[in-house]
Amino acid sequence: MRSPLGSVVVFVAGLALLASCTSSEQGQAAAGEAAPAKIAFAPADGATEVSVLDPVKITVERGELTEATLTSPAGEPVEGAIAEDKLSWTSAEVLGYGKAYTYAATAVNADGKEQKLEGTFTTLAPAATPRATINPGDNATVGVGMPVSVKFPEGPVEDKAAVEKALTVETSQEVEGSWGWLNDQQVDWRPKEYWPANTEVSVTAKLYGLPYGGGAYGKADLSTQFTIGRNQVVKINTPDHKMNVYRDGQLYLSFPSSNGDDKDPNLNTPNGTVIVMAKEPVGDFSNPRYGYTNVKKKWAVRISNHGEFIHENEENRANIGKVNSSHGCVNLFEADAKRYFDSALIGDPVEVTGSKANFPTTSDVYDWLIPWSQWQTMSAQS
Repeated sequence: MRSPLGSVVVFVAGLALLASCTSSEQGQAAAGEAAPAKIAFAPADGATEVSVLDPVKITVERGELTEATLTSPAGEPVEGAIAEDKLSWTSAEVLGYGKAYTYAATAVNADGKEQKLEGTFTTLAPAATPRATINPGDNATVGVGMPVSVKFPEGPVEDKAAVEKALTVETSQEVEGSWGWLNDQQVDWRPKEYWPANTEVSVTAKLYGLPYGGGAYGKADLSTQFTIGRNQVVKINTPDHKMNVYRDGQLYLSFPSSNGDDKDPNLNTPNGTVIVMAKEPVGDFSNPRYGYTNVKKKWAVRISNHGEFIHENEENRANIGKVNSSHGCVNLFEADAKRYFDSALIGDPVEVTGSKANFPTTSDVYDWLIPWSQWQTMSAQS
């Protein structure tokens, strides 16, 4: 008869032998089979309120991607590519607002064993996507005082710093300038001094997907390319009854004029630097406030939204070159007005001095009425 102790010893030894065999088999399995590929998505499966700007990435560990796709709700593939090392796929186009996208990926491990994974996510749905505009338009040729204007006519911008960071101005020659917010719905870029003549300008506004604040996001990117023309500046010292036109700093044309009534500051042609805003072969100068209607004048060049123009006024011929008698406009003889009209570009500066009143900062374009040091403080980046 064997002793109980001997039985216990034999039993324990048997357990030890069994355990040893099991560990050996798992070790051989770990050494003989490659770990499965591990696929990951960013944004994660089920994510919501995803930015439309952030690239979608599909990555793999312990293997290589053999296929990766991102599909729109319409079933259209989103452009993207697998990296050369086959460890990732990255999207190459922006996404749409408020849409559910589906991604799928296949990867293989070192043994060629496939692993598949699918998922979905949803992009953010803005409370509003207000449109924006940019000026000057493509292929325009403008004067040396022309600012770049980005406007948001459908509502105010709260996050001005974010918007300003998305705006880029590139020039064919070095130009110092800055953005300045004229109000909550308009930001302008102007140079410190007038643009150098013949500068090529390219402006990009990467606004799509950009948060404006208050739940509003940019509707679309904008861009424009335009050219600065020759340097032409009008200078008017109102007591001189004369309008001088300079090209490249040299006197180019000089015309007798009748400017705003000297005695009444409300009728002065105000002091300040403005720009040519529009040109009309025939302008309507009716003003019931002063008792005249159906007044048409030729070769009208608008220089402000305050009411000032440069135009012909043969009815005031007796005062042109002698007396300032207009209601704020610069009156010229018809032939002179036509000659100036033909020479002018939108954006040409008009510098007025000698008056009792100053231009108010209420016009659409008053950038040059602001001193440079003050203009710089109007940037959201200052």
